Amino acid sequence: MGSGQVTSWQDQNITVAGLGVSGISAARALAGLGASVIVVDGGDSEGHRARAAELEAAGISVRLGDAETLPEGTGLVVTSPGWKPDSPLFAAAAAAGVEVVGDVEIAWQLRGENAAPWLAITGTNGKTTTTQMLASILRAAGLRTAAVGNIGTPIIDVVTGEQEYDVLAVELSSYQLHWAPSVRAHSAAVLNLAPDHLDWHGSMEAYAADKGRIYEGNKIACVYNVADRATEDLVVEADVEEGCRAVGFTLGAPGPSMLGVVDGILVDRAFVENRQKNAQELAEVSDVNPPAPHNIANALAAAALARAFGVEPRAVRDGLRDFRPDAHRVSYVDEVEGVTYIDDSKATNTHAAEASLAAFEPVVWIAGGLAKGATFDELVQKSAKRLRAVVLIGADRALIAEALARHAPEVPVTDLDRTDTGAMLAAVREAAGLAKPGDTVLLAPACASMDMFANYNKRGDAFADAVRELAAGDTA
Repeated sequence: MGSGQVTSWQDQNITVAGLGVSGISAARALAGLGASVIVVDGGDSEGHRARAAELEAAGISVRLGDAETLPEGTGLVVTSPGWKPDSPLFAAAAAAGVEVVGDVEIAWQLRGENAAPWLAITGTNGKTTTTQMLASILRAAGLRTAAVGNIGTPIIDVVTGEQEYDVLAVELSSYQLHWAPSVRAHSAAVLNLAPDHLDWHGSMEAYAADKGRIYEGNKIACVYNVADRATEDLVVEADVEEGCRAVGFTLGAPGPSMLGVVDGILVDRAFVENRQKNAQELAEVSDVNPPAPHNIANALAAAALARAFGVEPRAVRDGLRDFRPDAHRVSYVDEVEGVTYIDDSKATNTHAAEASLAAFEPVVWIAGGLAKGATFDELVQKSAKRLRAVVLIGADRALIAEALARHAPEVPVTDLDRTDTGAMLAAVREAAGLAKPGDTVLLAPACASMDMFANYNKRGDAFADAVRELAAGDTA
């Protein structure tokens, strides 16, 4: 196939790797177009067998318990995002000269003749929030849109469904971009780059290169983060269409071809006439929810993509005002005895935790969990002056404790050697005892959650429940 457009899926022999949501979506869509599809998955649980039975009832073959052997006659492998490039199945495909692509690549190829253009977003942190902000702005402009890709409805279902759209806000992970060689967005943004998923990509260079794929073939604007030089470097390296411009976003005053902030106002100096001299007011910082620095940056990136698509300033303001962030993303929980409690359980890496900590001062920080190979020295160095105290939980809390001892020895640290279900309540009570009126108790773990919780949502729920219990005790 060579990443070219498939003119007919009829009688193609396709192996779909993974029996998850995106794999099932791809299998159904391709089978519906006449392809001969087999889904392979290494699992063989009751849940796997139930999903397999549904597909088999639709005439799609499923092989459970073996995710390594390439089915005979395979002409194309379609992978789910999480499968590593060095998986045995893909090695077998390479040896047989069979191409491997992802569900996003298939979605791109299945678009109709008058398909909605894609405004695409990636980055280490902030992707989902920015994509949802963008969708809110596009809706405020009266456009038919949806936030898709790494969130919401599988993108294959969106592009093959009956609903018509004017434009799509597309979140793309580094995994998805790795397997999507043909995608060409109208405009795209890389929000930031920090070490993450290096076990999957193999190196920071490979991770950045996959992120940078989002700029390939852009038509109008490549949006980059002025404060993160690596994102601008990716723009410089990209092969874009003639006339496509680099557009920066900054929390400071913007130069020409940038969006930024002046006296509490989000302003545009990129999509205006005579951008050397003129600027267009878009919204107030107070229109951003929450108005934390990293979230203002998200709003500027979303605004840049919307403006690249021709959206009027009023829609930017209205869309930002209408936007409500998902749970566990710098979410206000309660105020108890003058102390504010904030849930940012979604801060599962050091880069996200740094952004969260930068939004508050002074902070009693609740941190810890699974480090995934991360180091914490830089995070602690940058955040030390904001810390009133720290409460540590989770399997790899010692790594954070060691960084604190090196770079913030004056900050009191409570090390909770617990991983039971009551650990979060204990952590919140410890934090409450350390906090003073006007402080913020912030759950921004800088780690994954799976050592103690099913996912970061459950961890955030436990924090919110503990805060509510604390509040109930104070009002009893």
